[in-house]
Amino acid sequence: MSLQISDLRVYYRTLAGDVKALDGVSLEIADGEIMGLAGESGCGKTTLGNSLVLLDGRMKYISGEVLLDGTPLPIADYEAMQELRWREVSIIPQYSMSALNPTRKIGRMVDELLHSRGRQYKELRAELLRRLELVGLSADILDRYPIELSGGMKQRLVMVISTLLDPSLLIADEITSALDVSSQKAVAQTLVEFRDRKFVRSMIVVTHDVSILYQISDTLAIMYAGRLAEKAPTGVLMEAALHPYTRLLISALPEMGSRFADKRLMGIPGTPPSLLNPPTGCRFRTRCPLADAQCEEQPPMVDVAPGHAVACWKVT
Repeated sequence: MSLQISDLRVYYRTLAGDVKALDGVSLEIADGEIMGLAGESGCGKTTLGNSLVLLDGRMKYISGEVLLDGTPLPIADYEAMQELRWREVSIIPQYSMSALNPTRKIGRMVDELLHSRGRQYKELRAELLRRLELVGLSADILDRYPIELSGGMKQRLVMVISTLLDPSLLIADEITSALDVSSQKAVAQTLVEFRDRKFVRSMIVVTHDVSILYQISDTLAIMYAGRLAEKAPTGVLMEAALHPYTRLLISALPEMGSRFADKRLMGIPGTPPSLLNPPTGCRFRTRCPLADAQCEEQPPMVDVAPGHAVACWKVT
């Protein structure tokens, strides 16, 4: 097992109180697995990804355990995590095209990053060039500034840099959101190739775009209001989702080849609850067409089939 997360809780400090952005999430990711993490904006998916790499000043670790390859990942200890970032766990951050230092040529920037991790640029230059060629980038890119690259080129470059030390776990956060359709496909396929070439052992791909995850992920996990609603093999979840939220989320996706001149796509009625003071029980109950009095108690995450777990009283 590559990654095990048990009852992880991470909140955001605000003047109004703690925002319970991640409130008791448990999941496992196997070696070689690409897990897609989806849900509405504000559901906690980016918080989960960031928590495994870096807790910033707004974030507060509350409780829970994270094991990476059987070893505890000290996510609450900044200095201890500093030794593991990029080596054992790495991230392609949201808005990663803006993550490159505009005042540094790319080669110098990579040199400085490697030096900060006790590695020598010259020892990894050949591998760096090989991976750049793999994603369609030439060696002369190392002598350019980030502003000289297109959005798709920057994204592929960040993917190479983030995986240069072969981390065990890679978090890819909304890496296709600012790209055109053809670039989205190329970047998504590159993620799969990086896994297949063992540049990374396992991967969490965070996005609101379920169609991208359908193409590349082995399993899909759906989050709602800081908690996990459902997790299953991708094909199973897309064809036979059980949680009412998952079913409504998938039904809101446009179908390839369909025409909508005579009907409109249906969204999910209502809005997600405030995580400053979330409701008791199932957090989807105020929007769920199946909710009743039992839903005022929080449902457990229960395995309903091999690899398929769901948190819903109407299913379990």
